[in-house]
Order: sequence, then C-alpha cells, then structure tokens
Amino acid sequence: MAETLTVNKADVLKEVNKTTGYIGTKMEEDKSAYGRIATTEENEEILDRFWDEACTAATDVFKPFISSFSSDITKYEVNLNMPSSFDSNLTPSMVISMFSYFVSYIISRWNKFSNKAEVESYAADALGAMDDVRKKLYWRKKPTRVAPTI
Repeated sequence: MAETLTVNKADVLKEVNKTTGYIGTKMEEDKSAYGRIATTEENEEILDRFWDEACTAATDVFKPFISSFSSDITKYEVNLNMPSSFDSNLTPSMVISMFSYFVSYIISRWNKFSNKAEVESYAADALGAMDDVRKKLYWRKKPTRVAPTI
C-alpha cells in the first residue's frame, strides 16, 4: 500500500517565524529579546540548514518503508510502501505531527543561538512529535477474519 507524506517548507518557516516572534514579544522583561529571538529573512540560510537536518532525521525514521523521497527547496515528501495492515486513516495525523516536528526542531536549533533557556523544551516537543509519527508508522490494524466462500 503506497502512502505519501508531504510537508511544505514555506508553511514550516512561516510557523517558525510566527512562533519565534511570539516568544520574543512575550519576554517583556528583556527589551532586546524580540530582535534577538525572532527569525527574519536574514536568517534564512541558517534556517535552511536546520530544515535539511530535520529532513535527514525524518528520513531515518522512514527508512524501512521508503520507496522514494525528496527534500528540496520547497518541500519534504516521502513515498512509503506500507503493509496492507497499515491504517491509512492515520496518514493525515502523521503529516500534522511531521509538521510539528519540523517546526519544533528548527526552533530548538535556532534557540541554541538566541534563547538557550528554551532549547530543551522545543527539542522535547520535536522528539515527541516524531515519536508520535513513529508510533503511527508501526501501528497495525488487527486482522479480520474473512468468511470462507463455498
């Protein structure tokens, strides 16, 4: 059974920008926090490197099932050959968890430069999101008995 999971890079980076901006804004006691923490277009080269790292880690999780994958400048897409007992109803939630993984991973890596206090929190979020993907990837439907035909 073929399954395709796709995460759009522009959507991920938009969420990273929004979240880092929010983090910087909420640190009212530190007047320089927003300028230090919020990502901008100037940071795109570094964020691209973090995107590539996240793609590599995601690919490692999918290795046993990959028929093909691409990680280009616009998206991460992996095509999987799944056993017939895989529940394809889980695919949309796997994509959502992958999106969360990419966002949290990139923010975690960015925070190593700009906001060391929150590195572990976002790293844990990324790990949790990818663990959710892994659990769904390996979950199987119970076999159903087919009535014999006479």
